[in-house]
Amino acid sequence: MIGERTNITGSAKFADLIRRGDYGAATSVALDQVRGGANILDVNMDEGMIDGVAAMTKFLNLIATEPEIARIPIMIDSSKWSVLEAGLKCVQGKGIVNSISLKEGPADFLAKAKIIRRFGAGVVVMAFDETGQADTVERKVAICQRAYKLLVEEAGFPATDIIFDPNILAIATGIEEHNDYGKNYIEATRIIKATCPGVRISGGVSNLSFSFRGNNVVREAMHAAFLYHAIKAGMDMGIVNAGQLAVYDDIEPELKERVEDVILNRRPDATERLLELAERVKGSGRKKELDLAWRQEPVEKRLAHALVAGVVDFIEADVEEARQKYGRPLSIIEGPLMDGMKIVGDLFGAGKMFLPQVVKSARAMKRAVAYLLPFMEAEKEGGAQPQGKIVMATVKGDVHDIGKNIVGVVLGCNNYQVIDLGVMVPCEKILETARREKADIIGLSGLITPSLDEMASVAAEMERQGFDIPLLIGGATTSRQHTAVKIAPAFSKPTVHVLDASRAVGVVQSLVNRETRPTFEAQNRKEQAELRELFGHKRAKPMLTFAEANAKRLVVDFKPEDVPQPAFLGVRTVDADLAELARYIDWTFFFTAWELRGRFPAILDHPEQGPAARELYANARKLLDDIIAGKKLRARGVYGFWPAAADGNDVVLYADPGKTREVVRFAMLRQQLAKAEDKQGNPCLSLADFVAPLGARAADHVGAFAVTAGLGAAELAAAYEKSLDDYSAIIVKALADRLAEAFAEYLHQRARRDWGYGKNEDLTNDDLIDEKYRGIRPAFGYPACPDHTEKGKLFDLLGARAAGLELTESFAMTPAASVSGLYFAHPSARYFNVGRIGRDQVEDYARRKGVPILEMERWLAPNLAYDRGN
Repeated sequence: MIGERTNITGSAKFADLIRRGDYGAATSVALDQVRGGANILDVNMDEGMIDGVAAMTKFLNLIATEPEIARIPIMIDSSKWSVLEAGLKCVQGKGIVNSISLKEGPADFLAKAKIIRRFGAGVVVMAFDETGQADTVERKVAICQRAYKLLVEEAGFPATDIIFDPNILAIATGIEEHNDYGKNYIEATRIIKATCPGVRISGGVSNLSFSFRGNNVVREAMHAAFLYHAIKAGMDMGIVNAGQLAVYDDIEPELKERVEDVILNRRPDATERLLELAERVKGSGRKKELDLAWRQEPVEKRLAHALVAGVVDFIEADVEEARQKYGRPLSIIEGPLMDGMKIVGDLFGAGKMFLPQVVKSARAMKRAVAYLLPFMEAEKEGGAQPQGKIVMATVKGDVHDIGKNIVGVVLGCNNYQVIDLGVMVPCEKILETARREKADIIGLSGLITPSLDEMASVAAEMERQGFDIPLLIGGATTSRQHTAVKIAPAFSKPTVHVLDASRAVGVVQSLVNRETRPTFEAQNRKEQAELRELFGHKRAKPMLTFAEANAKRLVVDFKPEDVPQPAFLGVRTVDADLAELARYIDWTFFFTAWELRGRFPAILDHPEQGPAARELYANARKLLDDIIAGKKLRARGVYGFWPAAADGNDVVLYADPGKTREVVRFAMLRQQLAKAEDKQGNPCLSLADFVAPLGARAADHVGAFAVTAGLGAAELAAAYEKSLDDYSAIIVKALADRLAEAFAEYLHQRARRDWGYGKNEDLTNDDLIDEKYRGIRPAFGYPACPDHTEKGKLFDLLGARAAGLELTESFAMTPAASVSGLYFAHPSARYFNVGRIGRDQVEDYARRKGVPILEMERWLAPNLAYDRGN
């Protein structure tokens, strides 16, 4: 999905923000697109009244500092070459240029293509040439073949960096020559993919149904049917309104027939027939009836249906019927049950099932096997042979395991034996278990940044002990680049980063298969070598000295009216009502945990993910209601306020308003990457900038908090796991996480009111989720203050341990569903990313904290702009 709301020609809101120079709010538009599930961000600055080059440059540099936005590719979109070139100079990673064409001739085309290639970007090529837009099959194919030859042979383009757009044009317009436009695109796509190996095909799908604007039922059907045929012909990507896309199999048969008559131009009266039907179906909806007709099928088909649908209501009865028919229990597992799970694996691999559905399938499979187990024990049978054995663990010091649990379930569904060692597992136990169990693969997971170092240590120990099996790396803070740069060099055998559960099966299959492993290994090593080279180039970006960065600090005028006085000083404990917290839940990230990406509630109506999302949401709400009614989880937190002052790059909290007795000193880091100057001077930020310095005329304060909604979560999840219900166990953990975040949001709102400046807030939950309020609550371990060790001081300050919260040796919070941080109230306070820092700052930081520099380098390893020990 391409996020297009950062396109100035397509979004009135974004255009207005750019014209007014409000780039901060414009960045929020980009962030909304990413959080809404965009896989690529389209940035367009084509507007007559602004300087497109300057706007593109400033905006791309700004969003490059936002970690959530910077993780996805940028599509630099403009009709002006100067703007495209400016974008290429700014965009980090691999961008996409949209677009170039042959309309100015081959010389101009090649000149631009070579520049794009030099920047390492991909390119969208429109099917235009010197005589205009291609509309016939022959013209579309000829132009794309001509462009392909120029790009590959003369510009040195990898074919996989080329995206052809053969022009989707409107059909059913009443103009006879337009009748073949849909069929022409499909046929041209098939030929282009066959004759231009490696390229991708894209198109603007909504153009197709322009004649039926206002009739969403027909437009949905046209888009779905067109995509069904175009994707089979080789179409890879497309721009389409997700709210106007039906499921092909759900299109009413008569409407589907008439739509396809128009798309494929199968009869001369196709347009008239569709127009006639369009009036009848306008505004109608589709409704699917639930029935039990599948219960009339043979037992093998009933078992397959139960596994695919995740239905457990009849599983024991059907398994017993199969046992009477097959005799030996093992024959049922190796026969109809594995056949059913193979269907699940195929559907998941094809993108026709989503993670929540797969986990439900696993629950049904576990119930079936559990029923057969006593009969197998009585017959002393062995189990069905797994495809491979994988030892998985969340590394020492880390307590987060939702993602790992999902990966384990998905691998189990594909007949792999998974030995999950749980959380906070030391290296010795991981390797000892892998050796004893003769594991085929080891998988490591972690969420907090110190886990990255622990993973590198495990890899080094595997090398020292001579392990000859692959190592998989996964978790929220991990990345392909970190794996390539920091972990893979420590271990000579395959070390592979696994982005999410949907990739896990393919990676594992490639590694355990003797035929596919050499090719997969070679490709992985090649990609990691390229990532290490790219990392070296990024490290070469100019840095300021620490003294220069300090000189560029944000200068704030701390007016008394901007520095409010809180209603109390010291710490208060809060026992929160779960029903109240539920109102503050941001459900978007609940679905993200299940790899269903899209903003809530829109995701419930997503054309592909919608059914799975709605079912998951219904089950989660039901379980949440049960948790609240039965008081099965508890939420407790602490928060407070202290007189405070900035002392250089430290934030100091005091016991008294006169600031005579220091309570705690939080050391902060400062941005050190060189930045382009702008009207504001583009300061190098530190959180200390948002607190009035000692001696200022304003008496400033800082707040702090720590909350958990996970008291009882581990026990409740374990009870579900014991009853073979991984699905509900994972929902419990995900709900606890969401409730903890909701608690943090709820308490921040309360703190703003206690502080005075938030007394008149009238914000909806969406407003709170979008942070449409004054003040910030940064957490230690996150971009603005990445040092996790400061959490120890925070917990001591708050007495958080008395509230049921603890810290591991790596400063991960337990229970896992916990949130902590500081409150800053000044209007200038904002979130930012410290980014890379130099040795001079690390030396100063270690001195201020009173710890050895080598220890500080270990905790700050992801932020270092130099190699440790050099």
